[in-house]
Amino acid sequence: METFKGYLRSDGSAGVRNHVLVLPSVLCSANVARRISSAVPGSVVASHNQGCAQLGDDFKQTRRTLINTALNPNIAAVLVVGLGCERVSPHELRDIIQDHGKPAEVIMIQDYGTVEAIERGIAIVKDMVKEVSKIERKEVSLSSLVLGMECGGSDFSSGLSANPVVGQVADFLAKKKGRVILSETTELVGAEHLLFERMSDESMKQRFTKMLQRMIDESLKNSRDVVDKENVPNNISPGNVRGGLTTLEEKSLGAMIKGGKVPIVGVKEYGEVVDAEPGLYLMDTPGYDVESVTGMVAGGATVVLFTTGQGTPTGHAIAPVIKITGNRQTAKKMSDNIDFDCSTIIYGEETLEESGRKLFDLVLRIANGELTKAEVLGQDDYSIWNVGIKL
Repeated sequence: METFKGYLRSDGSAGVRNHVLVLPSVLCSANVARRISSAVPGSVVASHNQGCAQLGDDFKQTRRTLINTALNPNIAAVLVVGLGCERVSPHELRDIIQDHGKPAEVIMIQDYGTVEAIERGIAIVKDMVKEVSKIERKEVSLSSLVLGMECGGSDFSSGLSANPVVGQVADFLAKKKGRVILSETTELVGAEHLLFERMSDESMKQRFTKMLQRMIDESLKNSRDVVDKENVPNNISPGNVRGGLTTLEEKSLGAMIKGGKVPIVGVKEYGEVVDAEPGLYLMDTPGYDVESVTGMVAGGATVVLFTTGQGTPTGHAIAPVIKITGNRQTAKKMSDNIDFDCSTIIYGEETLEESGRKLFDLVLRIANGELTKAEVLGQDDYSIWNVGIKL
């Protein structure tokens, strides 16, 4: 298959969903934004706790993430909900979104109060949903697809089955000239030499080295923590330890396989949009799942593949998140959360390539409109990585 049915946008990109986004500019307007969205089917909300009292790179990162979330191809129109005194400018958000050819409006709580702001917001979003519902899916090239690769709640099975299967999907999409984003800088430490080998550009290597060193320096500032009477290594969760992972290097060698063998063509900051060139992009994100996924979606990912050995309900506000496990017990216990069980590889019932092709088929069905289990459950997670103090 060379195509999927997506929603073409004015910039030539293609989404797999056709959402109207209600976007709070700051935590103070998040409740109003959520109440507006909950009243209008066909809309989604990206609630977060940032947007004010931030400085420097932290402020710039939040602003960039909010703008690029709104510009993701899965979004057809946007209502920005502001308070009126925050550092992130709601009117600037609206103007930038409009400048990119996407319908956008703004409403300020300080102009009306909560009740009237909600009423006015509902009316605006209803009109937007009515208008964007006229947009129909069209056949678009698989090269338009951008996949974000994530892992969370990893255990012994992740590096043996789930992550390699996702790597197969990355390789399949690369052959179709698609793009893939690999994140979680903490989970690349110890495997970086294998990634350097796939970079042809010296400046790219320098950017990646800087990303890694920032994360290593932060880790070294802190001692190990004791959680549930266990001495837990930095950047490995207590669940990882219980699941059979003992070192960061062990975890990283399993995690990096999600990028398959695709050539690395770019290194991006958190929430920075990937380029048009097909291939694999590395994005600087924390290992914290929701914040990592939010960064990749802001970067342009329209579908996320999320491997989990121990299980997680994580979804996202605007992009479908496909949950994949190689742990058969997790697949049974969390059947309402898990979309794909690849434990067949560990049990010798399928080859890696066979399971990979089945997963790729599922990705295409999701891209064509089938809902993930996280979407069915209404799991609309959204959180922005905070990299500085608040004043």
